[in-house]
Amino acid sequence: MGNDAHGRKGTECKKHKVRCDQSPGQSSCARCRKYGYRCVSSNKLERIIEDDQDWKKEADSNIVQLQAAVAELLQQNGLPPLSSFPTGRTDLSNHDRPRLGFATAAAVKDGRDVRTRETSQEPATEQELVSAPMRSLFEVTKLRNIRSDVPQHRIARTPEDDLISRGALPHHVARELFSFFDTTMNHILWGGIALVHRDLESARRSSSLLCAAILAVAALHIPQGDEIFEFCYSEFVSLVSGSIIYRDHNLDDIRALCIGAFWLSDLSWKLSGVAVRIATELNLHQAFHRMQRGEPDQYERAQLWYLLYVCDHHYSIAYGRPPVIHDNAAIKGYETFLSAPMAGPADMRLMAQVALFIVLTNAYHTFGSDSQQPLTEEDFNTLRVFCLEVEGWRMKWQPRIAPNPYVGSYPSKGVVLHYHFAKLQLNSLALRAISPNHQFSLDRREAANSAIASAMSTMNLVLHEPDIRNAVARVTLFKHTMIAFAAVFLLKVVWSWNSAALNIERRQVLELVQAVVDLMSSAQASRRHLCRHIATGLSKMISRLKSRPSSQSRHDGDNAVSIPASIDDDSYGSISENVSDAFGFEDDWMLTSSIDPFCFSIT
Repeated sequence: MGNDAHGRKGTECKKHKVRCDQSPGQSSCARCRKYGYRCVSSNKLERIIEDDQDWKKEADSNIVQLQAAVAELLQQNGLPPLSSFPTGRTDLSNHDRPRLGFATAAAVKDGRDVRTRETSQEPATEQELVSAPMRSLFEVTKLRNIRSDVPQHRIARTPEDDLISRGALPHHVARELFSFFDTTMNHILWGGIALVHRDLESARRSSSLLCAAILAVAALHIPQGDEIFEFCYSEFVSLVSGSIIYRDHNLDDIRALCIGAFWLSDLSWKLSGVAVRIATELNLHQAFHRMQRGEPDQYERAQLWYLLYVCDHHYSIAYGRPPVIHDNAAIKGYETFLSAPMAGPADMRLMAQVALFIVLTNAYHTFGSDSQQPLTEEDFNTLRVFCLEVEGWRMKWQPRIAPNPYVGSYPSKGVVLHYHFAKLQLNSLALRAISPNHQFSLDRREAANSAIASAMSTMNLVLHEPDIRNAVARVTLFKHTMIAFAAVFLLKVVWSWNSAALNIERRQVLELVQAVVDLMSSAQASRRHLCRHIATGLSKMISRLKSRPSSQSRHDGDNAVSIPASIDDDSYGSISENVSDAFGFEDDWMLTSSIDPFCFSIT
């Protein structure tokens, strides 16, 4: 509609019944300009059009201004140009879903009530007669904070305010740390299941929590990386603290918590628990069944649930605590999962772990975790059945595991390492709550000797298998638990038992454990790395054992063996006395329960 002098009537001109003369290109008539009036058309349609034009001009100006500011910020922080980011409102995959910050945490901090009502229901709620009780409560109250999270579409945006954006960590250092993690620890952790991004920027856009976890874990494995590790670790802990009450998570947030649990010893148990909680809110525990019903997009979610199962069982074993995730039909259906067309070598490695922990979990529930409850003679038949299952596990899975271009034969050799450690875990039950002067039955002695042999095999494999030895600084916390438990088990047996009753020799144990100490001490990593604490703790135990004199010796066949001083002599205490001090931990990772997996404590 034109603004000619005859067709347009301004409100002020119409009020005074005078001609409204507006020249082309002018936004107001001559009279309004003269008296300083706002020249507004008396026609409602014209007013709408004019207001729309004014708004568009202002919006265009603001957009240009914002683009210039964002471009300058991206350039200053070494980020890709604005044109490389998604445009418009798009349905983003999980890998590129941005994090919008801990909005809920901020709301709580500011004192705002987040118990808001909403009218939408979770999918299928209206159609389901039998549902979770909390769904019914939500259906009645519409309180948003009691419903489980339903994924929402989000608008693409730039990375959050993180270490790199704030300038605390140079961009080139962050790229180097990301690359180091991607080519080492990522492939140790079953071939890249925990990190699905090809570059740092993609990870940053998806989850600031994931980015912080990767940087912290990578820095932990870099010599002279202590300072970098400290502030990356602090950033990660800060984000985790906020994520506990944050509602809008994605799959990469769960991966971040898993990465932290697998390598950060003081947080492992807590992180694995939080990760499982968030995963159930996202219904990952139902993904396998949805795959079964023909939803191939559930593959990634089901895979992540299996990863959580292994993570949960790693640390339930390490701490001697019951696992959170149970062995239901989805967990036991791992072979069905492997038959999916999307499954690959990484899934094969992960499912091998799932299969092993199903066996060990059954053993845990069968024999219990009471460290003061010894096995009865009738229990040894059941124990042999579990040992045979572990034998079958190794025979089934070791040939199925292919080499990895980044870590060589480590995946298949890792199966052997887990086999020896599982045999140690099971057979060490023979010594649980047994006094050193106990008269051993043949079955108990056989199991105890098998545990000793498995402990030695565990340590020898770590020392002499090149691909495992080379990776010893970068393996997950659970494998460090294996090594520590095997060493402490042998030292305890030498300390407490008359060695003539069992197939163990003091000098051989001391040499073997000392070799492990030397290996751990030489690990190329930060001073905060667990290897250094293990080396320090074992060294103190060796010194304590060496300082205890042998009161007598006894011949068993042709072999002279040392017999420790009487166990009733308290002058030397216990070899595991003040274990937490020996290993240098304030956290309970290296307390007695954690070096006795499943609470298979020996007196």
